[in-house]
Amino acid sequence: MQSLIQILYPPQCAMCDAKTESDFGLCGPCWAKTPFIEGLCCDGCGTPLPGEDAPDAVVLCDDCMVIARPWSKGRAAMVYKDNARRLVLSLKHGDRTDLVRAVGPWMIKAAEPLITSETLVVPIPLHRFRLLKRKFNQAALLARRIAQLADIDCCIDGLERTKRTAPLEGHNRDQRFEALNGAITMNQKRSLQLRGRKILLVDDVMTSGATFAAATEACYAAGADDVCVLALARVVKDA
Repeated sequence: MQSLIQILYPPQCAMCDAKTESDFGLCGPCWAKTPFIEGLCCDGCGTPLPGEDAPDAVVLCDDCMVIARPWSKGRAAMVYKDNARRLVLSLKHGDRTDLVRAVGPWMIKAAEPLITSETLVVPIPLHRFRLLKRKFNQAALLARRIAQLADIDCCIDGLERTKRTAPLEGHNRDQRFEALNGAITMNQKRSLQLRGRKILLVDDVMTSGATFAAATEACYAAGADDVCVLALARVVKDA
């Protein structure tokens, strides 16, 4: 039966109609146009850096040297440009929730230095009005997939977005941090699940880090022992 299904519906690239060897993958040309982050990267936010990978060294980008990051470590799977930007926008605004199956393994690979058997995955929350409009929280879908692949716990509603903020596109770093001040809090009903845990916060894109910072502070307010952050894509200067 499975062979018949593959004959009738052969696997296709997640981003185009080209045939692939397996489902939820990319064809060669799409893979080549997708800027995955590999090798040396910033230990604080995942930005790719020049030089050879140094697993035992803590290396920071220029931003993380001057901006206080409340979390301990951060990673991203891709640079937010070209095919990665198209992929994120398709997931976020194009109702392509099937893309979660494709990107999950990429995010797991990026998150290897952050995940232990004790890690609890928590997504960045959406405000209830935005969730009602969009019908799904892409960060929650990503978080659930990562927890499934890594066989670790996930708390989908560990945090709440209590402040309705306008879209942050076009805002500078200071404006983003100001807009998100107090916007994310712990879910009082889930505070015991976060207390004493090592949290992995998950979102689709990291730009300034303001959203992750607000969520990290909420996790520590709930009594989390440690917080790391993971994004599908990282906005990089001059990318």
